[in-house]
Amino acid sequence: MAVRVDHLVTSGTFSLDGGTWDVDNNVWIVGDDTEAIVIDAAHDADAILAALDGRTLRAIVCTHAHDDHIDAAPALAAATGARILLHPADQPLWKQTHPDHTPDGELADGQVLTIAGTDLTVLHTPGHAPGAVSLYARDLGTVFTGDTLFRGGPGATGRSFSDFPTIIESIRTRLLTLPPETVVRTGHGETTTIGAEAPHLEEWQR
Repeated sequence: MAVRVDHLVTSGTFSLDGGTWDVDNNVWIVGDDTEAIVIDAAHDADAILAALDGRTLRAIVCTHAHDDHIDAAPALAAATGARILLHPADQPLWKQTHPDHTPDGELADGQVLTIAGTDLTVLHTPGHAPGAVSLYARDLGTVFTGDTLFRGGPGATGRSFSDFPTIIESIRTRLLTLPPETVVRTGHGETTTIGAEAPHLEEWQR
């Protein structure tokens, strides 16, 4: 049974450091006709459930714990029985949004998640958030970068828990080393490729 990547855009808000902004988030569903994982349960658990279309949800994988990426995670977990997975370095951010709910498992650099016979390797890519991760699916020729790398540059680092030199180092050493044809599926906005972004690294550092 063929593995596929389904894409859903959900809308809501992002709040941190006393500010709130309207945002559209990419929700990625990786699996086949019987099982799947969700990468970033953003804003609308019912919409994500509808997109799953009866498939068994094996895990809810959080690329990081900013509220716009995790706000629907507990509701989706309650509806499906799926485990919520988060890198432990993002627990402080998680608790700002869900103080009474703890993730069910931890993500670690080098960990391999397997869904429908396809491996996704966890890459710890801090900077936008301390526990930010990317998920590399070699067989699918794609990497899910959350808010670490976008079309046109790195994710924002102007707020609490973020650091610009760290995100640049993550992109340089963990992402731009992937094959140039690798499709970059981001947390917001359009997809890109590693090859399209790699030439701009020095510009971002100026």
